[in-house]
Amino acid sequence: MTWRAWVLSLILAFFSVLMVRITLPYVSLDTDVAFLRIKQWIIHHDVWRIAFFVHVFTSLFLLVAGFTQFYPAAQPRWKKMHRTAGRLYVIMLLGFSGPAGFVMSLYANGGWLSQTAFTLLSMLWMYTTAQAYRTARHRQWVAHGQWMVRSFALTLSALTLRAWKFLLVLFFHPHPMDAYQWVAWLGWVPNLLLAEWLIRQGLAQRLLSPKGTARIN
Repeated sequence: MTWRAWVLSLILAFFSVLMVRITLPYVSLDTDVAFLRIKQWIIHHDVWRIAFFVHVFTSLFLLVAGFTQFYPAAQPRWKKMHRTAGRLYVIMLLGFSGPAGFVMSLYANGGWLSQTAFTLLSMLWMYTTAQAYRTARHRQWVAHGQWMVRSFALTLSALTLRAWKFLLVLFFHPHPMDAYQWVAWLGWVPNLLLAEWLIRQGLAQRLLSPKGTARIN
């Protein structure tokens, strides 16, 4: 295993532990735990409740599957993993987690400001992933790598949102709803801006080798 694969594995393990900690309270399907305590006004809405649990339980998988796309795909031993995980990432995100996130965004706390932020996030998340799939199908490997960087930057918003919330509360002590409106945007906009900067620096080409990336059929 190369040094880059080791580094990616360690980062993956760290983020996976964080996602497991976020997900564990919901394993029992209890509707009065953690985040759901402030969603009691909507929790009995069947569509919203199903969307929430689908979104939560697929997020950990998407994190793991997404990370595998940045292993050195040019090496033969990674090609099969890259192809299989990529297919599952697309299916799970476009078929389940993305639409579920869109439903949740329509009822986000914080009013129209938060709802707009999360709606844009869910739409961009699905769009960038669809573009990553489309470019892979057409064997446009450089573009595929760039779209995957964008897609995964938005996937990581599940973690960066919580990091921003922690920092805002620690240093500024805002009203809870004010903090939620801020992190609704901070959770993903900086991620996407950073992704664009990395793409312009040529990182996508180095992470996803055009010659080695397996086609997603």
